[in-house]
Amino acid sequence: MAKTTKTAARGVAINIGIGEKDRAAIAQGLSRLLADTYTLYLTTHNFHWNVTGPMFNTLHAMFMQQYTELWNAVDPIAERIRSLGHVAPGSYAAYGKLASVADAPATPPRALEMVRILVEGHEAVARTARGLFPAVEKAGDEPTADLLTQRLTVHEQAAWMLRSLLED
Repeated sequence: MAKTTKTAARGVAINIGIGEKDRAAIAQGLSRLLADTYTLYLTTHNFHWNVTGPMFNTLHAMFMQQYTELWNAVDPIAERIRSLGHVAPGSYAAYGKLASVADAPATPPRALEMVRILVEGHEAVARTARGLFPAVEKAGDEPTADLLTQRLTVHEQAAWMLRSLLED
C-alpha cells in the first residue's frame, strides 16, 4: 500500500494509492508528453498559417483539425500532472528542455516537407507516451494509462494519415 505523502507546495497530504516516487516518475513522463504535445501543436498551427501550393485547401483544413485536437489535449495532460501532486510545466523554456519534438523551422518549408515533419512529430509523441507505460503499469495508475492510450490512438492515426500523403 502506498504511504501518504505531502506535496512540496502546500504540505497537503496525498493518499491516492500511488507512492510519491511513482507519482514523481509518472509526472515527469507526463511533463515530457505535455512538452511534446505543445511543441507539436505550435508547429502544426504554424504550418496551418503558412502552407501554400496545390494541396493548400486539403492541408490547411487537415492541419486545423490536428492543431485543434492537440490544443484540446494539453489541458488533460497538465491536469493529470496536477492530480498526481506535481506542477505542470508551462513555459517555452521548460518545453524546450523536456520536448523530444523538434521546434518548427524558422522558414516555413514546402507543403510536403511540412507533412513529413508532422509525421515525425506525431511519431515522437507516440514514442514518448508509449515509453511511460512501464512506470504507469508498475504504479497501477489506470487514469494515466487511459490517457496514454487515448493519446497513442490519436498520434498513430494522425501519423498514418499524414504518411499517406507522402506516398506516390
